[in-house]
Amino acid sequence: MTGINAEEQGYLDLCAKIVEHGEFRPDRTGTGTKSLFAPPQLRFDLRNNQFPLLTTKKVFSKGIIHELLWFVEGSTDGNKLSEKGVRIWEGNGSRKYLDSLGLTDREENDLGPVYGFQWRHFGAEYKDCHNDYAGQGYDQLAEIIHKLKTNPYDRRIILSAWNPPDFKKMALPPCHVFCQFYVSFPNDKNLKPELSCLLYQRSCDMGLGVPFNIASYALLTKMIAQVVGMECGDLIHTMGDAHVYLDHIEALQQQCNRIPRKFPKLILKRNVTDIDDFKFEDFEIVDYNPYPTIKMK
Repeated sequence: MTGINAEEQGYLDLCAKIVEHGEFRPDRTGTGTKSLFAPPQLRFDLRNNQFPLLTTKKVFSKGIIHELLWFVEGSTDGNKLSEKGVRIWEGNGSRKYLDSLGLTDREENDLGPVYGFQWRHFGAEYKDCHNDYAGQGYDQLAEIIHKLKTNPYDRRIILSAWNPPDFKKMALPPCHVFCQFYVSFPNDKNLKPELSCLLYQRSCDMGLGVPFNIASYALLTKMIAQVVGMECGDLIHTMGDAHVYLDHIEALQQQCNRIPRKFPKLILKRNVTDIDDFKFEDFEIVDYNPYPTIKMK
């Protein structure tokens, strides 16, 4: 249709399909959704610095970068994001919300053993967001980097946030739960191997969450690829419950009427060789020309 950005058009087409054909389902927020289960995968080419930041509305790239660095740090303290102007976790860290989960002894904005804790300290006993967990639990991210460097053909290069025994301690169980990395080797031995990522997301908020998740896992793939000395391949997004909240329908219909523009480029400004050494200033998004923001609750 556009001749420019078929990948983003695939996202828009899926949103339109869910709105038109999705099953109505009640949900925990009381809002209600239109939902499809296991729709076709979305696929994004990350080669040549391409960065799948949607163009049919402005996406909060600052929040994506800061949140991912917060995950990589293993942090569960929502205040660290709020201090940077990223308030996406404040609703789930509020006193009222934590009390509603029975976490009455939990400090406000202590989110419990969410994504970053599982990535870096899987299996450790969670106490609070201020505890030093160094050397505790299983560092999945470090192990992924080690395997990519030493055994890139391994079929177990997997990152999982799904840890059911910890759910009762979390402000929110993980939506993007699992990803697998795969290394492709070009026939031309002068070219670097390519790193691709397959993401499985159990619960997919198509309006607000999915654009964020696509860009976040593209960024994670680019960071890991640089650390291990590889190029980027593809990001493949597999969804379980793909849904549109009823109060997002009008906004998404407006977005679907826009013609996607070319994705921007993501430049890594410094040659970082340690995943823990990335800083916000290391990332530059260039040639991003989105349509205006579309507000969604």
